[in-house]
Amino acid sequence: MNTALTIADLKERARRRVPKMFFDYADSGAWTEGTYRANEEDFQKIKLRQRVLVDMTNRSLASTMVGQNVSMPVALAPTGLTGMQHADGEMLAAQAAEEFGVPFTLSTMSICSIEDVASVTKKPFWFQLYVMKDRDFVASLIDRAKAANCSALVLTADLQILGQRHKDLRNGLSTPPKFTPKHIWQMATRPSWCMGMLGTQRRTFRNIAGHAKNVTDLSSLSSWTAEQFDPQLSWKDVEWIKERWGGKLIIKGILDVEDAKMAAKTGADAIVVSNHGGRQLDGAPSSIAVLPEIADAVGDLIEVHIDGGIRSGQDVLKALCLGAKGTYIGRPFLYGLGAGGKQGVTRALEIIRRELDVTLALCGKRDVQDAGPDLLYKPRDRG
Repeated sequence: MNTALTIADLKERARRRVPKMFFDYADSGAWTEGTYRANEEDFQKIKLRQRVLVDMTNRSLASTMVGQNVSMPVALAPTGLTGMQHADGEMLAAQAAEEFGVPFTLSTMSICSIEDVASVTKKPFWFQLYVMKDRDFVASLIDRAKAANCSALVLTADLQILGQRHKDLRNGLSTPPKFTPKHIWQMATRPSWCMGMLGTQRRTFRNIAGHAKNVTDLSSLSSWTAEQFDPQLSWKDVEWIKERWGGKLIIKGILDVEDAKMAAKTGADAIVVSNHGGRQLDGAPSSIAVLPEIADAVGDLIEVHIDGGIRSGQDVLKALCLGAKGTYIGRPFLYGLGAGGKQGVTRALEIIRRELDVTLALCGKRDVQDAGPDLLYKPRDRG
């Protein structure tokens, strides 16, 4: 893993080690993937100010996110099917994050359950909640997260209906995978992945199987999941969720100033500016493009985080300069996981940390909490 110098290096290793249907699941966007591409490309348009002859010693990346101390303002984002990138993936990623001192967020649609992750970690992790039509099941998920001592609940607001992702449809994605000739070939050419999967019983949505009503086998589980996301979810439901949870609440999927203002009124502790990694509304703006106006509008009312397009420590710094208090990485840690399990996730975090640290220094700052718009380059008007 030490020879991987960038997140792109980890991505290419993951591409070679993970079956195509699961790699594509992590690496795809909706429809034309225009918003997915914009998430990355718009970061590249932002330029930094180089400063020289300043004291660069005793640097610190330590910060807080929703009151929790973090070694750097980066959290592992909630990602579905993480345990299909590598056997027991959520458990391994959670351990890597814990050792690194950053939050790990477990998805409702994880392969390893809340209880699985709690069994291999010592510190609280975060849990991401999808709201289903079956409110008893939603209440059960919240109660299980509380029982596992999760320290924050991340309510995803932008997946009431599922955006169409062409790669998943063409690949015939399923969990566990179907045994068609195409899928058998994909797995047969990834022997290390197969050996890992043979060594675990965690191959389906374990937060749901055995917990949701009328889900007794994998076929009914698949249809239940597709039918259960609630298109009627609204702001009034947030109050019930907040009361049931009783702890730190983060609302993820905010991409509009008016929605950010609505979120601030709920009493939530933070919002995540996010377009679901470009996997929902194709044609929506990138997360980083709308961050400044959202931070300006509600940054004094609610903590603002960002998710989408971050592929380097420089991207993290740019987001902080534009008003984010915290950032999330999804694909970067998935690439690391696919490339090398827990060691790969640690390597992804090391890459982000080193890039953030060096970039901060070369911009003339020693404390990441001092990052602000003054670190961004803006051409002067020569007129």
